[in-house]
Amino acid sequence: SAPPRELAAIHGALANAALALGTPEHAREELARAIELARKVEAPALVAALLNNRGNLESASAAWADAPRDYAESAALAEGAGARSLAARALANQARAALRAGAPAADVRAPLARAGALAAELPASHDTAYLMISAGRSYARLADGADAAPASADLLEAHRLLTRAEKASEALGDERARSFALGYLGALYEQQRRFEEALALTRRALFAAQQAGAPESTYRWHWQLGRLLRSSGDSAAAIASYRQAVTVLAEIRYELAQATASGESSFREAVGPVFFELVDLLLATAPAPSDVAAHQARLAEARETLERLKAAELRDYFRDECVDQLDAKMERLDQVSKSVVVIYPVVLPDRLELLLTFPSGLRRVTVPVSSDALTAEVRQLRFLLEKRTTREYLPHAQRVYDWLVRPFEPQLAGLGIDTLVFVPDGALRTIPLAALHDGERFLIERYAVAVTPGLSLTDPRPLDRENLAVFASGLSEAVQGFPALEQVPAELAALHTLFGGKELLDAEFRLPRVEGELAENDYGIVHVATHAQFSEDPESSFLLTYDGRLTLSNLGETVGRTRFRERPIELLTLSACETAQGSDRAALGLAGVAVQAGARSALGSLWSVNDAAATELLTEFYRELKDQPVSKAVALQRAQRKLIADPKRRHPFYWSAFLLINNWL
Repeated sequence: SAPPRELAAIHGALANAALALGTPEHAREELARAIELARKVEAPALVAALLNNRGNLESASAAWADAPRDYAESAALAEGAGARSLAARALANQARAALRAGAPAADVRAPLARAGALAAELPASHDTAYLMISAGRSYARLADGADAAPASADLLEAHRLLTRAEKASEALGDERARSFALGYLGALYEQQRRFEEALALTRRALFAAQQAGAPESTYRWHWQLGRLLRSSGDSAAAIASYRQAVTVLAEIRYELAQATASGESSFREAVGPVFFELVDLLLATAPAPSDVAAHQARLAEARETLERLKAAELRDYFRDECVDQLDAKMERLDQVSKSVVVIYPVVLPDRLELLLTFPSGLRRVTVPVSSDALTAEVRQLRFLLEKRTTREYLPHAQRVYDWLVRPFEPQLAGLGIDTLVFVPDGALRTIPLAALHDGERFLIERYAVAVTPGLSLTDPRPLDRENLAVFASGLSEAVQGFPALEQVPAELAALHTLFGGKELLDAEFRLPRVEGELAENDYGIVHVATHAQFSEDPESSFLLTYDGRLTLSNLGETVGRTRFRERPIELLTLSACETAQGSDRAALGLAGVAVQAGARSALGSLWSVNDAAATELLTEFYRELKDQPVSKAVALQRAQRKLIADPKRRHPFYWSAFLLINNWL
């Protein structure tokens, strides 16, 4: 075997590869092994490099409280070992992480000052240029929340470092680094509302980025230019710049854009604002409804911009560049049915915009509620829906109804609408919209309800009733520390009575058997009755099998092989899943599971439902689907209404958690 020092370096390299592949837990394990080995052989410079990498991993996971400790130890070890460049980099990283953790300003300024001092002693290089850019950005962020005198000093230091970085990168002929230095200098002037100087610097940054062929910085300066032009009152030019930013983003890997975003750890922080600011501007400057063609075109562009974001967000979550490839062969879902209205909520900082697709075309409703107020209400509703012994949820369900449905309710009269399809975003993904309440009835009592992560991600064909062969599997026994699901045998038996098909229960429910069944047979319905959990990280999200765990990546590989068949899976049902409460990103995993698995629809739950109630609801849903010529959305509505009619099951805890995702036809 390799010597311990080399072995530590190998584990460190494996950790970097795991992080690049989007498996942070694996990266964390490899780094722990590498650090342990490097400490044993007393290799301080190697330990320092590994600790800096672990700090980067923690930062990427938004573990801002842990990252500064690793960076601080890395810097101390590196400086002691004479590795000044690494020490300076770790100090700059420490300051950035401490800033994000909300540490006192003194705990940010101290490592920044030391990083700057070390950088001054280093020869000009690509690394030192980026080091000064990172430190300059941290000083600029410090200035944002500081009193007048410290803010002035921080701004001056930010300007000094960024100017030095620009000159160093110019001397090195490094146009990419120069574009970042110039662009962030422009941001510094934007911060001071000195728009003319900010515009000049941003245009220079954009030119440098284009000269370097660096799209990961080009999009940022198009975006910054858009903000500046809007602030200067030139909305038309601002829209053009935002469109350029979105176009560039569509051509690159979003992870690359995110990785260069100087401290933003989540996909939404890194690139989400580009899309939402463009949508905000498009709607704020929309032509009057009387100019029908121009008004419709503008609303359609706003919606299409959000569609691009939603597709990218799913790619980012699943780390799968092919997850949205169905897009190319789909007609628009909103043109399929005349009895459906599609509701596209757009949550903006100062208001909620509802983009509504009626059979007659697009409409827009503006609701005066801030994103903070909406999010707080939604979080409280989600929490209270799981408290089955109280009706405390009701005022919150009514308030969200007043924002999300009541504003367009009068427009539904006389149109024969029977189904509402929501394309929820952010916190709205975490609640069952069927449980919204108008003061007299639940929304599901009036309309069938479905959700989809994006209209362009959904196969619009009606249910193929000739392709309803069923593969049912599940666990009733307690395994791997999870409790027994005693109703699962009855659930699978009811399904078998209705449709026949193959059944794998308990010890038979193992991954190789599942893979074999799906590879060899053309199933229309795949029903999985087992514990399933959706979390922030798709690698930590799983379905429990008898002998292991099926991660979402495994699910995509196993079930997703059917994605490009002529007759893909009609419905994937996960009957005992739960989503981390309050986590928009975890809810994104549930919302995208049908897309990932190549199924036209998915039926899953936001929380773990009472076992008997779940079996009753699902049995009724399948009975409606088999015996009646109704859509999947209407079949679910009838099943939910049946539980509502039972006084023992009327509380939404029992029936509302089940969401029909993607194709509702």
